[in-house]
Parts: sequence; structure tokens; C-alpha cells
Amino acid sequence: MTQSAITGQDTTRRAVVTAAGAAGLAATLAACGKDDNGGGSDSDNAGSAQDAGGSQPSQSAEGGGQSAGGDGMELAKTSQIPEGGGMVFKDHKVVVTQPTAGEFKAFSSICTHQGCSVGDVTGGTINCPCHQSKFDITDGSVKGGPAQKPLPGAQIKVQGSSIWMA
Repeated sequence: MTQSAITGQDTTRRAVVTAAGAAGLAATLAACGKDDNGGGSDSDNAGSAQDAGGSQPSQSAEGGGQSAGGDGMELAKTSQIPEGGGMVFKDHKVVVTQPTAGEFKAFSSICTHQGCSVGDVTGGTINCPCHQSKFDITDGSVKGGPAQKPLPGAQIKVQGSSIWMA
């Protein structure tokens, strides 16, 4: 077999393994987000909050807000997520960021390097305390290794002044 044929097979295997891993992560996170009434969460990500300049202390939230029945779980008020920063919701394994005023993003809070939970958001990055990987608050891309894969996105809904698990 030629080197190019081997490379093609390796790429295909990687794509299949990556897709299967992403599907498994999504299923696991969805199962972890279910409330006591059987309502589920389609969340794939978790996050942390702080201003881009790093002048505010890191914010993280345990648990979440009020249940919205079958519509999800209220995570926070929009005013709690600083512009240029974010907030980590450890219990929901999601990070919510606000890269620019009124724009909210959500990502998995599980580092793609070795599965540690990210710890905070400072200086425009989501930071993992285990091996110092850094991810961009706008798209979850790697800004500093050892992680080589971006944080997967998560589903949230912004309704009025509240941010909800989707």
C-alpha cells in the first residue's frame, strides 16, 4: 500500500473516531443536564466568565437558576456575563461567554486536551487549570496548548434578560 493510501485511511478513521467521540460527548452532556422532572438539556458545552482585561475576579456558578419546566434550566441573567468575558457553569458542564455586547456563546467546559474542567475566563480566553490550555471566547478555538482541538459549542437560548440551557 502506498503512503498516500495509508494517509487517506488514517484521515477517514480519524474523522469517524472524532465524530463518534463528539456524539458520545453530546449524549453524555445531555444526560447530565436532565432535571428532576425529566426535562432534558441539549447542551454540549460549559463556560466561565471574566472581563477581557482580567480586572474582575473570575466567576463560576454551581448549579443554575430556576427550572423552566420542559424548556430547560435558567443558567444566568445576561447582566451576570461580563462583556469580553464569560462564566463557567460547572454543574452543567458549560461555559457561556459574551464576546461583544449582546452576543452570547456557549461551549463545553471540558478541556479537549485531557478532559479537565476549565476553570475561568480571563483576558479573552477560557482557561484550563490542569495544563494551561487556552480557548478563544468567540469560537472556542485553541489560543494556547497543549490542547489541539477547540471546545465544542453548546446550545443556549437568550430570552429577555435570561440565558437558558436549550
